[in-house]
Amino acid sequence: MTKGFKNTIRQIHLWLGLASGLIVFIISITGFLYVFEEEIRDFTNKEYLHVPIQQKPFIGLKTIIENYERLEPKQKITALKINREQPNAAVEIAAKKKKTYYFNPYDGSLINKQNADWLNIVLEIHRTLLLGDFGEFIQGWSVVIFIIMLITGLVLWFPNQKRLIKQSLKIKWSGSFKRVNYDLHQVLGFYASLILLLIAFSGTYFKYDAVKKSVGLVTGTKLRKGDEVLLKEKIDSTTIPVRYNTIYENANSKYPGATSVSFSIRKTGELRLRMTYPNKWARNQNTIFFDGKTGQMLRTKLYKDNNAADIYEASNHDLHTGVFFGLAGKIIWSLVSLIGASLPVTGFIIWWKKGKKSKSKKLKV
Repeated sequence: MTKGFKNTIRQIHLWLGLASGLIVFIISITGFLYVFEEEIRDFTNKEYLHVPIQQKPFIGLKTIIENYERLEPKQKITALKINREQPNAAVEIAAKKKKTYYFNPYDGSLINKQNADWLNIVLEIHRTLLLGDFGEFIQGWSVVIFIIMLITGLVLWFPNQKRLIKQSLKIKWSGSFKRVNYDLHQVLGFYASLILLLIAFSGTYFKYDAVKKSVGLVTGTKLRKGDEVLLKEKIDSTTIPVRYNTIYENANSKYPGATSVSFSIRKTGELRLRMTYPNKWARNQNTIFFDGKTGQMLRTKLYKDNNAADIYEASNHDLHTGVFFGLAGKIIWSLVSLIGASLPVTGFIIWWKKGKKSKSKKLKV
């Protein structure tokens, strides 16, 4: 590797780091905080996430949604979640004003309602920096830049001489502050780089079609949108409670065994039903799309028909958060996210110290 090439890589690494460092720090810290979102909520919200177990069947969505509409006649439902694995788990309904309502699964009564909590705010900062579409644009490109920085960082880490490789794998804690900071940036960056690349890549997958196409290109398969339903069954009632309940019951009858069921309204106006089933690695998930106004089934995407690109799509969220590898994965991902947050800080200190050194040299001359 020539000296000129490495200097070019160093300049790219430096200026991209200075341009995106603050955003990368924010994304990494919020990612670290959100990794254990499920565990934190189960602990802090346990008094209304579950009710005492009763020997009663699920009351059905019709009653629950009717009760919700009495409470909020003007607030449209944006998402709905049912935990079928735990019959005593509250049914969650999310509304447009970022409120979540928790209903008793046995009698349909309201247990509690909550405004967006600090974890929701953390997630929104992680996704959009609280700046809406503009923030999402900045966040997306900052992650792309971070991927370039990780790759250039690996190039810079690799020593020119093989005998120095062992030294590049250790932090010299006995050295000066400048040396320790440099080692923290270089050594921790190296150890965390592969997982950080996976986290960053899976983050861009959510945003960019080009990334999804690249997965298809690598796997030699094409991401499916779902199989169109030719004979579209009509739902007799157009009222929301009956529509949701009918869709839910029909789907459970046709595709039994789901551990969780969730509805969400897409930007296109489609109603999306997701049914998650027990799995070992890649998420087993049936996704069914309906007309948001009539409730007619439009298309289905069943996990039994998944190709390699579909399997990656189903796994992407769990790869991004570390859930794919269980509790150990979440712990490792959280620690790696902390390292990711430290890299802009240690990198800035390296640049700052070099700048002060060059200034002092000029003053001496």
